[in-house]
Amino acid sequence: MLRSETIDDPAALEALAPRWRELWAHSRTATPFQCPAWLVPWWRTFAPGELATIAVWRGDDLVGLAPLYLEHTTSGSKLLPVGISLSDYLDVLCFPGIEAAVAAVIADRALAINWSQWILPDLPAGAAGLAITHPALEAGQLVDHAACPVLSIAGDEALAVRVPARRRRQLRRAHKAACRRGCVSIMSAQADPKTFFDQLVRLHGARWAGHGDGVLADPAAEEFHRQALPLLAAQGLVRCWLVAIDDAVVGAYYGFHHRHRAYAYLGGFDPAYADESPGAILIGHAIAEAAREGAREFDFLRGQETYKYGWGAVDQWTMRKVWTRSIAQ
Repeated sequence: MLRSETIDDPAALEALAPRWRELWAHSRTATPFQCPAWLVPWWRTFAPGELATIAVWRGDDLVGLAPLYLEHTTSGSKLLPVGISLSDYLDVLCFPGIEAAVAAVIADRALAINWSQWILPDLPAGAAGLAITHPALEAGQLVDHAACPVLSIAGDEALAVRVPARRRRQLRRAHKAACRRGCVSIMSAQADPKTFFDQLVRLHGARWAGHGDGVLADPAAEEFHRQALPLLAAQGLVRCWLVAIDDAVVGAYYGFHHRHRAYAYLGGFDPAYADESPGAILIGHAIAEAAREGAREFDFLRGQETYKYGWGAVDQWTMRKVWTRSIAQ
């Protein structure tokens, strides 16, 4: 027998983290963006509405979780995922083998919440959220949402086999140019999240100065990442790299590794070293390290920036599912 509850107290959401983490570890469709180390700091930082997270239990075991909140607008209330905007993938969590039953209970509980639209964006292929149905819900609108370019990788020779020859030549030239400038070193930095993030903020800001200033120009976004990064690092999910030329740190790479997939999330570099392409050097290093760790795919995440396709990435599309009620039930 499954039972459900709606969690509207932030303290209760945080208290759920140990059970949540265990469910996330078992869920077949989970990504780093569904783990409590990511979503609890997101809610703590932004809290843009009324918390309405749905938890599904089987006895004392948490077997389903839909982290949701209500956003109230003049046109009605929207039921939205916790983590929206900064999370490249969103989904619900379901325990393996009972996904359909859990999804049905989530839908049933969601219908008891007063909303006019229930929106699930950024659902990856195979997402548990795509299976949500209920007799009282119409089929809902399902459309392509965002492109996430992904590079297939395998084995220690991933760069030589998977990355186009033109990009490999550019990478060799970048290494040579950097070596002419000074002594080049690439350092793993996840053991010291604060120092790494200080460098990332500096370099990301320098990279985007005058061009929109970048995501970390928002103080709330910076605060969120400062909270989330140490928690993610403690679980072994982050991959943080810095590249230095002599004593100058000139590039930073912030990514994740989960199961057989690596994710390139954020980066930055010193424009004074643009000719040495520190960003490209770090991505090449991250791809090689991801393959060495057993990743099969290197995900450049949301956005169709030209440089991603230069590495040989191919679009994989997320979906957006929307249910609408003319009168909230």
